[in-house]
Amino acid sequence: MVRPPAQNSTAMTAPSLPAAAIVNPTAGSSSRHTRTRPLAERARRAFAEARLTGEIVLTEGVGHARELATEFVRRGFSPIIAWGGDGTVNEVATALAFQDAVLGIVPTGSGNGLARELGISLCPERAIVTAARGIDRRIDIGELSGRLFFNLAGVGLDASVASLFSRLAGRGLLRYVQATLSTVFSYAAETYTITAGGETCEQRALIVALANGRQYGNGAVIAPHAKLDDGLLDLVVVGPRNPLHAIWDVRSLFNGTIDMMPDVSMRTASSITISAEEPIRFHVDGEVVDGSTLLTATVHPGALRVKVPGR
Repeated sequence: MVRPPAQNSTAMTAPSLPAAAIVNPTAGSSSRHTRTRPLAERARRAFAEARLTGEIVLTEGVGHARELATEFVRRGFSPIIAWGGDGTVNEVATALAFQDAVLGIVPTGSGNGLARELGISLCPERAIVTAARGIDRRIDIGELSGRLFFNLAGVGLDASVASLFSRLAGRGLLRYVQATLSTVFSYAAETYTITAGGETCEQRALIVALANGRQYGNGAVIAPHAKLDDGLLDLVVVGPRNPLHAIWDVRSLFNGTIDMMPDVSMRTASSITISAEEPIRFHVDGEVVDGSTLLTATVHPGALRVKVPGR
């Protein structure tokens, strides 16, 4: 555990509660093995510059961030800062869901989708200042078959890409592109029965996305009209296309026009079910889960408090 140095008595008034930073040392790195000491030192300096007092801890594996955050909630820390990628944010936010403690985000992952949607700087020092001095914002939480998500969940190609990405040696955008190219040529669209807003349809789909936020990360917008605080999920269904067309259509994610592409449908709903003949693999904020033949998604309006930049 790394603790920041004592604050000077002339420093700005710090938040009344102690802060905690939960740091994932492998997030966003080109290698899964990175030097933890310099990262801990950087976090400590950022705490000092932001006039924060509290504790800084480094995660040791999958699930550890959630365990640490749960303990910090029990001990009355706030903000509790997720320093890492979308997976780290999901783990910490899951522990803070429906609680009074506020989430802070220092985005250092490969995509940083939620942080980008919230306008949080990708510079750790600036993001720490937001966690310390920003304003509180309440956002919705999505839930898919018992697993919480805060940005995006999905079924189909994106879940398969996430599965391969998690197994690759290394992180970063280039690795994600590698996973996408390796998956798209072998993935076949599946048939799903989808119910949303009281309407049911059966269709083949390459991707079925459930969006709380708009983008996967790095500006790749899958749900252009999604809002983090409207009490609804945006359902995006991308119909089948051949691999070369799928790769070509990726451009629509980055210019915000996917809603204008053929065989793409969008609608909003507070409750959605997806069923198939075979068990469905899905992802929540990039974490892959092997589900059953029936998935149920719901939304919890305003169930998470998060620090965002002041207006």
